[in-house]
Amino acid sequence: MSVKLDLISIIVRDMPASLAFYRALGWIIPAEMDSEGHVEYVLPNGLRFAWDTYEVIRSFDPDWQPNDGPHRIGVAFLCDSPAEVDQVFERITALGYAAHKAPFDAFWGQRYAQVIDPDHNVIDLFALLG
Repeated sequence: MSVKLDLISIIVRDMPASLAFYRALGWIIPAEMDSEGHVEYVLPNGLRFAWDTYEVIRSFDPDWQPNDGPHRIGVAFLCDSPAEVDQVFERITALGYAAHKAPFDAFWGQRYAQVIDPDHNVIDLFALLG
């Protein structure tokens, strides 16, 4: 038996705020999706990324409560170059999103940075060095 990763989903407090963050990363998500409780974005490789509001989750799990701790998911965005890591980091933070770690050359061979989305998830940006 073999399984294939098909979808990564995050639970969001504020759908428009969350989608605005991912649009700032360059994803083309239609504005009319801001009013939806469930949104899916299909990546070029076929992997789906989804967002669900608290209300949608509670519609089938009424006792669900959000985890208030940081870093509840791991999402990393591969950039084309180390310079693009810096550019994306600057664009995202200039839009008012919080920085978690400014770009740096990591010992594991990547240009690496972290920003925080509206639901306090730490989102990684990286590119291979050299």
